[in-house]
Amino acid sequence: MSRTVWGYALVALAALCWATIGIFYTAAVKGFGLAPLTVAAYRALVAGIILGVALLPRGWVWFHVRREHIPLFLAYVLFGIVVFYAVYVYAVALVGMAVAAVLLYTAPAWVALIARLFLGEPLTRRVVIALALTWVGVILVAEAFDLSHLRLNAWGFIAGLLSGFTYGLYSVFQKVAVRHYRPWTVQWYGLFLGGFILAATQPPARFLAPLHRPEVWLWLIGLALIPTLGGGLAYSVGVQWIPVSVASIVATLEPVAATFLGYVVLGERLHPAQWVGGAFILVAVWLLRPRAT
Repeated sequence: MSRTVWGYALVALAALCWATIGIFYTAAVKGFGLAPLTVAAYRALVAGIILGVALLPRGWVWFHVRREHIPLFLAYVLFGIVVFYAVYVYAVALVGMAVAAVLLYTAPAWVALIARLFLGEPLTRRVVIALALTWVGVILVAEAFDLSHLRLNAWGFIAGLLSGFTYGLYSVFQKVAVRHYRPWTVQWYGLFLGGFILAATQPPARFLAPLHRPEVWLWLIGLALIPTLGGGLAYSVGVQWIPVSVASIVATLEPVAATFLGYVVLGERLHPAQWVGGAFILVAVWLLRPRAT
């Protein structure tokens, strides 16, 4: 099998790994009663520890960061990991796995706006159409036309939109950082330091509670290994063999798979308007894909 085929397969595998995040979050928060922030902290911290142990034999050079890049790494840790992980787990808890996954994919629209406001990139007709599709899709997914439903789930939808925004920041900061450092070096700092900060924001008794429950640890380790490290590794290897523009489209399998898993595993259902809204957002992602020059 050619490397190109392997590239497609690995990026698709990454999307499927990421799609399982909602299952692990739902099991930990609703099944075992853990606080959402506790779950987010363990996701990052356990993944960071596992990755750090794997990198240790390669030497200190894999952990070295130059002084001038410390602000970049701090922004990546705080916004791309701490805030992103926190709001996404709250979104899953409040509006469900399927809706949270769809709202997460507003990220390309947020990146387009960030690039226009702060990097001076032009708003082309393609970008404007994609932004319009995204926000119409968000209105449909959130069922904002039903004020009673919107009031009931407002915080969950806000968390979902914030997860898309911070996921966009995660992508921007990581893209800049990997120009100077190996992807796994960047990820280790994000996961380990981000997990440490999330842990430090909680009462010790609440954070340490899962340590006394072995059945919870299976889910937390699975969360760290499958979507966090597994998805990241599969994607980083896959994009070496296929264009990033193609990989970004293949990765949109994630909200589709998450919606399917939410239906099969958790019994979640999307209304027809929400399906249409999700389709609008996926079309917008396709329009906003990077293009070869």
